[in-house]
Amino acid sequence: MSNSIARLYFIHEKIGDIFTFRKRFSTIEDLLNDKMGFDAVLMSLLQIGETLHKLGDSPYATDLPIKGAYDMRNFIAHDYEGVNKAIVDDIIRHHLPALETKINDIIQKEKS
Repeated sequence: MSNSIARLYFIHEKIGDIFTFRKRFSTIEDLLNDKMGFDAVLMSLLQIGETLHKLGDSPYATDLPIKGAYDMRNFIAHDYEGVNKAIVDDIIRHHLPALETKINDIIQKEKS
């Protein structure tokens, strides 16, 4: 397995972690208002952004939102207490499902 594919699997795992955290709460708002839940989501988003950034030179880079994810990673890392929960909510609702789909497509193509 190439290093890039291994990174895609790791990102997929982190997305799955966030969706698992989400299932433990009635709403995304409840998840983000829970200190442990919020911290867990932010750590996973940080890891997703960092790992996507490492894919910058791979052939998959053009299909993935590397810059936006890395910008979010930097914001979390450098202004943790300033993270806007509404932005995190939007990422969970809209961006992660789309990213998961793109990663699944890439992985499936590589398996073929």
